[in-house]
Amino acid sequence: MPYVIQTNHLTKTMGEKEIIKDVGLHVKQGEIYGFLGPNGAGKTTVMKMILNLWKPTEGSIELFGERLTPKSYGVLKRMGSIIEFPCFYERLTGRENLEFHCEYMGYYHPGSVEGALEALELLADADRPVKEYSLGMKERLGIARAILCRPELLVLDEPTNGLDPAGMKHVRKLLRNLCSEYGMTIMVSSHILTEIESIADTVGILHHGELMQEMGMQKLEEMNTVYIEASVTDTKGAAFILSDKCGMNNFKIIKEGNIRIYDSGATVQETARILEAHGIEVTAIGKKAETLEDYFLKITGEADRACGN
Repeated sequence: MPYVIQTNHLTKTMGEKEIIKDVGLHVKQGEIYGFLGPNGAGKTTVMKMILNLWKPTEGSIELFGERLTPKSYGVLKRMGSIIEFPCFYERLTGRENLEFHCEYMGYYHPGSVEGALEALELLADADRPVKEYSLGMKERLGIARAILCRPELLVLDEPTNGLDPAGMKHVRKLLRNLCSEYGMTIMVSSHILTEIESIADTVGILHHGELMQEMGMQKLEEMNTVYIEASVTDTKGAAFILSDKCGMNNFKIIKEGNIRIYDSGATVQETARILEAHGIEVTAIGKKAETLEDYFLKITGEADRACGN
């Protein structure tokens, strides 16, 4: 089984609008797959089709090496998920909601409910009605329900929505542990690139319903461009000095007062010395490497320009 999730020419049309266009995803067993894209890119639509909640207009989906059909009940029982905002029986307690989930999933493993509550730091509130839970607590209860039956595949749509920074950090650690300790395959979507960058093995970037890129984080790190970033008080003057006095052509003005120098022969010390020798005040300078956010903005920006946006 090469991939736990594989989509082939996946397309979804609603009315006359094609919202998902020929998407081919490849999610490997035992990895965390970060599904990136701004709000409205189509991430939730793709996940709904993977979970058989929506049907593709064209294309196919394979889960665990089997083609997904309307009767793929066995395959879907091997999965846990959160799509959009998790819903519960509000008058029941958090514990009762999880126990009910075990009942209809036919999962009777001693201690599973307690373990899920503990993993999401909800034991202290387990016997309160869910209607008294905060937004963040409901999000954590949704994750507890998704992992409750120890699924082989976890599909999480923006799981850190509503969480504070401490909660987001806890969920990141939990997902890494589920992947490393239990071999769980996790597909997690987000529009927050730093969240995905910190946990993903592979990223898929969706933009206007199209999959722009699929790449392993290790490969992305290897191809990261190292550059010098300088903050100066006179941007035009600094650009003139770099070009005229230093013979550099491989630099870019990011914004007023901020220049990135990609010339491989440039050093921080020499660049600062030359600029200051010609009356350009350097307020900050140092070497940096491109982040996932830089890469994302680069390829989505190129796509927008190609489309004339």
